[in-house]
Amino acid sequence: MALPSVMVLPLLIVVAAGLYYIYNEVMRFMSKSVVRNKVMVITDAVSGVGTECAHLFHKGGARLILCGTSWDKLESLYNYLTDDADPRETFAPKLVILDFSDMDSMEDVVAEVLECYGCVDVLICNSSMKLKSPVQSVSLELDRNVMDINYFGPSTLAKGVLPTMISRRSGHIVLINSIQGRLAVPFRSSYAASKHAAQAFFDCLRAEVEEYGIVVSTISHTFINASDSPLAEGPAPKPNILAAFITSQLTHGVSPSVLANEIMQTVNRKRKEVMLAHPIPRVALYLRFLLPSFLFAVLSAEVKDSVLDD
Repeated sequence: MALPSVMVLPLLIVVAAGLYYIYNEVMRFMSKSVVRNKVMVITDAVSGVGTECAHLFHKGGARLILCGTSWDKLESLYNYLTDDADPRETFAPKLVILDFSDMDSMEDVVAEVLECYGCVDVLICNSSMKLKSPVQSVSLELDRNVMDINYFGPSTLAKGVLPTMISRRSGHIVLINSIQGRLAVPFRSSYAASKHAAQAFFDCLRAEVEEYGIVVSTISHTFINASDSPLAEGPAPKPNILAAFITSQLTHGVSPSVLANEIMQTVNRKRKEVMLAHPIPRVALYLRFLLPSFLFAVLSAEVKDSVLDD
């Protein structure tokens, strides 16, 4: 007996939802099996995204090396992960103090990271420093600090673990970057410059190490909802409506849990490039290459209006 036509659409929806659920469960299981026993380094592990990643990978049976600037926060994260964990299924994380603003310590940090297990299977570069300010208000010292944390730190750490990956002919380096590594907006010059530099470095690195079986991934996202507001110096600009809409979309973020799951899937599937952005930022990226004059005019209008309102 044929189904009534009115029942076809609901039935298709139920079937699709069921298949989607099964797919997600299979992917979750596969993700856990892929990371089991893998040595994984997470920088800024005490941040929202870092903590979510640590939780996911720890449950998956990875051998974690958690890095951060605060020993107390690292210990709190350690306790959070191990309190209810099954020692037969998980490994107690290793803790390493890492401060990208202190580049002189990087050689010792790399040595300490490698001493934990003798190698690194997956490096997740998650650290980031945000800055929102007019160009003329940013000191050279602050410029350098942003570049150290967002560019020189991750690139130096990647260089440090690279020899062991090359010798083993395997490894995965994941850069958690920003959409502003591809598209710059006013009042974020230092931040955008550092993200552009990181994007270019890891794009070059990807091509150079592919012959050794090493995967390099970049995940470009808008701002993270749970993070602190970008550091601001000077008066806040008052953009016009169109510029405000575009800027708000560019800074409309993703949640740490969503980003952490995307990182897990990236490691699992060895994807080389991921974009986590809403339609408006994606359109802005296309405009940057297809109609740059239009995009520049819109962004410039934001600056002009802020000057007139001061």
